Amino acid sequence: MSKIRVEGLKYRYPDMDKLVLDNLNFEVEKGAFIGIIGENTAGKSTLCYALTGLVPNFFKGAYGGTILIDDLDEISDVTRKVGLVFDQPFSQMTGSKTTVYEEIAFGLENSGVEREEMRIRIDESLRLMDIEHLQNKNPYDLSGGQMQRVAIASVLAMKPDVIVLDEPTSQLDPKGSDEVFQVITKLAKSGITIIMAEHKLEKLAEYASKILLLHKGKQIAFGSPEEVFSRDDILEYGIAPPVYTRIAKAVKPKTQAGFYPVTMKDLMQQWNVGDK
Repeated sequence: MSKIRVEGLKYRYPDMDKLVLDNLNFEVEKGAFIGIIGENTAGKSTLCYALTGLVPNFFKGAYGGTILIDDLDEISDVTRKVGLVFDQPFSQMTGSKTTVYEEIAFGLENSGVEREEMRIRIDESLRLMDIEHLQNKNPYDLSGGQMQRVAIASVLAMKPDVIVLDEPTSQLDPKGSDEVFQVITKLAKSGITIIMAEHKLEKLAEYASKILLLHKGKQIAFGSPEEVFSRDDILEYGIAPPVYTRIAKAVKPKTQAGFYPVTMKDLMQQWNVGDK
């Protein structure tokens, strides 16, 4: 069963002539990890906003097509099912709470969640994000990776079925990026559907189940990382494939399935390293 179905999605911001999203069509299964890639003008962030209902309900503009979450399209239903994590964890913090625990509780308090249920959700979110040891610290005393995990925990505590992340590792060092990808993968395995706009293609190649390639608002490809990154024309859309794909292209033909490896593990398997 599809968790998300996007049909003929089009959108143009107010006072703009060109469509930012131009006839997107794709389906996402429950528990999938979808990576959205493309140049800075591709429409990645706008698609994230559309999936959470901010487009067109907050940003306004001209909108067409349909986004269905569990076959529901009412904005009140969508916002209850989808959580959004911004690229800047500072943007997600309330600025009014002095501990991580209180920060995660903020959304629950405003939603009228009962105290005992709130405690259960906060404890579960802390555990899933592996930040129980940080619960009494000030959010602004944390590293970028830790702060981003707090932001994700705050969204997770609201019990969304889908989490949309708009380039959540853009401000993080390699260690912080690894932390975020590891916890996001854990969430996908737990059944939460993940949609992430991201520039770090090696990470998406390793963790994502499918890749959506956008270019100037148009949907170019939607398929497995191997399928999308093996495209002969991918450089035309401003995307340099993962390093292991580039190595494979330089020295060996495609696999029998018609794709190139996208991770080190895939590359070693194609070269039969360690199979003796």
